[in-house]
Amino acid sequence: MKSEKSAGIIVFRKERNEIFYLILHYDSGHWDFPKGHVEKDEDEIKAATRELEEETGIKEIKIIDGFREIISYYFKDKNNNLIHKYVMFFLAETSEKKVKLSFEHKGFIWLPFKNAHERVTYKNAEELLKKVDRFLMKK
Repeated sequence: MKSEKSAGIIVFRKERNEIFYLILHYDSGHWDFPKGHVEKDEDEIKAATRELEEETGIKEIKIIDGFREIISYYFKDKNNNLIHKYVMFFLAETSEKKVKLSFEHKGFIWLPFKNAHERVTYKNAEELLKKVDRFLMKK
C-alpha cells in the first residue's frame, strides 16, 4: 500500500480577547485546515508554512512551540488504489485577517472554537481542533 505525507497548520488570530481559527472550504466541498504534500528536500514545518502561504496568502505567522499532532487516514486515488495518508499539523498565530485563496478552495471563514468545531467536515479535524483549544487554554 502506498503512503503519502503532508503537513498543515492550524492558524489562529486573536481579536478582542477571542481566538478565531481559519477554516478553508475545499473545491470538493469539505471544510478543513490548510495542508499539502511535503516535497523533496522539505521538512514538515517548511512544507506546512509554504502550503499556508500558497493556499491563503498568509505569510506572517508565529509557530507555537510544543504543538505537533499527526492524523492519518485512508483514501482511494483516481486509479482506485488505497493510500494511507499522514498529515503532520502545527499551530501558528497570525495577525493577518485577509485571506487570498488559491484555486484549490472556494471559500474560507474565521470562526471561534465552537463554530469552527461545528464547521469542519471530518471527525479527525474536530478532534484536532479540540486538542488545539485545550493546548491554547493552558498557555
